[in-house]
Amino acid sequence: MTATQDPGVATPTAEIGRDRRRKEDQRLITGRTRWTDNLTLPGMLHLAMVRSPFPHARIASIDTSAAKQSTNVVAVYTGADLAESQGACINAWPVVTDQVTPDHLPMPADRVAFAGETVAVVVARSAAEARDAAELVEVEYDELPAALDLKEAAAADSDNGVLAHPDLGTNVSAVWTFDSAEAGTGSDVEEAIAQAREDGIVIEREYRQQRLIPAFMEPRSVVVDPTGEQITMWSATQIPHILRFALAATTGVPESKIRVIAPDVGGGFGGKLQQTPEEMIAFAVARMLGKPVKFTETRSESLMTAHHGRDQWQRLTLAATKDGTVTGLKVDLLADLGAYVAIVGGGVPVLGAFMFNAIYKFPAYRFTTRNILTNKTWTDAYRGAGRPEATYAVERLMDELAAELGVDPLEVREKNWIKHDEFPFTTVAGMEYDSGNYEAATARAKEMIGYDELRAEQRERRERGDRVQLGIGVSTFTEMCGLAPSRILGQLNYGAGGWEHAEVRMLATGKVEVVTGASAHGQGHETAFSQIVADRLGVPFEDVEVLHGDTQVSHKGLDTYGSRSLVVGGEALVRAVDKVIEKARPIAAHLLEASIDDLEFAQGSFTVRGTDQGLPITEIATAVFASHNLPDGVESSLDSEATYDPVNFNFPHGTHLCAVEVDTETGQIKMRKYACCDDIGNIINPLIVAGQVHGGLVQGIAQALWEEAVYDENGTLVTGSFVDYLLPTAADTISFDIDHTTSPSTTNTLGTKGVGEAGTIASTPAVVNAVVDAIRHLGVNDIQMPCTPERVWRAIHSRSDGGGETAGAAAPHFDPSTGMSGTVDRAEGGAQ
Repeated sequence: MTATQDPGVATPTAEIGRDRRRKEDQRLITGRTRWTDNLTLPGMLHLAMVRSPFPHARIASIDTSAAKQSTNVVAVYTGADLAESQGACINAWPVVTDQVTPDHLPMPADRVAFAGETVAVVVARSAAEARDAAELVEVEYDELPAALDLKEAAAADSDNGVLAHPDLGTNVSAVWTFDSAEAGTGSDVEEAIAQAREDGIVIEREYRQQRLIPAFMEPRSVVVDPTGEQITMWSATQIPHILRFALAATTGVPESKIRVIAPDVGGGFGGKLQQTPEEMIAFAVARMLGKPVKFTETRSESLMTAHHGRDQWQRLTLAATKDGTVTGLKVDLLADLGAYVAIVGGGVPVLGAFMFNAIYKFPAYRFTTRNILTNKTWTDAYRGAGRPEATYAVERLMDELAAELGVDPLEVREKNWIKHDEFPFTTVAGMEYDSGNYEAATARAKEMIGYDELRAEQRERRERGDRVQLGIGVSTFTEMCGLAPSRILGQLNYGAGGWEHAEVRMLATGKVEVVTGASAHGQGHETAFSQIVADRLGVPFEDVEVLHGDTQVSHKGLDTYGSRSLVVGGEALVRAVDKVIEKARPIAAHLLEASIDDLEFAQGSFTVRGTDQGLPITEIATAVFASHNLPDGVESSLDSEATYDPVNFNFPHGTHLCAVEVDTETGQIKMRKYACCDDIGNIINPLIVAGQVHGGLVQGIAQALWEEAVYDENGTLVTGSFVDYLLPTAADTISFDIDHTTSPSTTNTLGTKGVGEAGTIASTPAVVNAVVDAIRHLGVNDIQMPCTPERVWRAIHSRSDGGGETAGAAAPHFDPSTGMSGTVDRAEGGAQ
């Protein structure tokens, strides 16, 4: 079989770098898809959870008799009823060997540790009947003191204070430290600080990372069918493969007998990166009854019991010379884990440990986190997971250093950042940044926002004493994403690897099936992965089908989080495609009657070098299906798979600039302009990237201005609905100006870097820096997030005399009524 190439055929348009509308959107936005809650199985029963109203209490008794007699109720179970079958919720990242980890049963029988914890489950023939019957379950509690304040909980012990779990004798789950002097990556930070106190500048601040709620669009839902040879679970989850492992590891059911399917999932942001108690309860109940069951949470349940994010106190000390060269950074964190150590919750602050140094050349660095247990909803990864917290702190500090020096905030950053000709660069935290160009990204961002013109306008407004003042905020950031490689994760005691798996199947008709272990929940995997395969394999974009989210279809994978899908999953896919091409090569040579060494592959066809003879790979797939004329010893398949374990993390970066107007009489903040230039390496689909950046920006801006999960003194979440938890809409934001510079990654074939978390990481400090910049001349150096009009007004009016910090203050002090903190210590008695 031979063929000739038609010289008149146009060269196919490259897919990589092309704006493609997401192929999955048609079914998503027209409702032609299946969310978990859409599933209805024959004989399916419905679950409703009975939840504790108290943050900490002993369960004295549970009376289920009235509920059991309710219409169409099949069963009511308590923790005692499911004691032998419910399994446990795992912690996959014990950050230290002596970590204190409370047992986390999906439904406890004796004691609740946060408001919203499940104490009983009602099973009925409809969801409404289950909810009605749940109201009839009578639970008698003996209320216990609750550990609610993070600082007080950190100071408590068995003799003084309130313990979240009295049997543990402490609220400190773990203490984890990185010291550059001990690691050999830098010098001693205490020496650097002491030297700066003598002849330089020391800035000390305390910042609050408020508690946030992921607030994904689709509430969590789970369906379990135990009636087949396998137990099948459908779940609105980010981690079907990890969930299957957790189910098997804690219930004793063989992993081969469990199938987990993540159908289309309506958002996650880390909030569905979890093995949830509700999944475990549904799994246990379905096994006990031998019937399919479904549980879908209400929005209030979601806000109250789906895991929360952030929640840290950050105490920071920055040392610098008098000319603004940074010499040391010390970070002490208190991280609120909530009532339990979540699946990777204890590791979230550790991820941030490697990013506090950011893009700067700190010679000395020490980081310590104390992970604290409290009687609140457990915290875990939320978009960015540790890196937004780190970026916020260091970017706020760099603004404080610039203010102390009396220079432009960009000037002090440029003085200290890694120059483009210094890459690859090993940081004081031991990370090797492979590529980047902070100068180029910053120059472009300044041009986009009109930086110099805004500064001139700001000066004019201050000189006039305008009621509405202008602030310009800066955030120059980098992040580590990809959550890999496995050997480094192993050194950090992480319970899994960082690899990803992909498979490419060549069908008899020339179409292509792609199987990936990365499970999408809104990122556009099906489109981007189709573009990669279409380009590399030379087949039409429309002929590629991407399969994911089902552990029986995609038998191997580590799922989706940490901006790893493209940089890890995409690289696995590239390697699988290349294997397909190499398997096809000897078959093509045989069919073309040519030497294998004379073959070239491009644009989907093998050609004989120097001739017009060629054969498309799609025709080779058909020939392999027939297998009538294959070389001896060649298998009848082009299908290939690959598992890729990265050699390094991935380090996108960018510069984000924000201009805001602040009404000094009311505290009202109005965003005026936002411009950012991100470097995420080579871009597969600019349209998808724009969507990721825009969504990320809004999420980070929301932390700066609106969102906060608040508990009252009784441990009740008072922001348990969207009436009180201020989730922004499009009407609350402005149009963003985004652009990109390109420094391709050197650690993967496509030269890509992660983008899913970049906007969230960078935008929060940009906005807060802008707000503070607008009123710094009035004596304000910090406002606790979210920067509500009331907090801004209080900050301004508490400093109406224009005074700064009191000279000679020895340590940062936080005043919650104003949201201000910090001291500056200059050598030779400078203002503090």
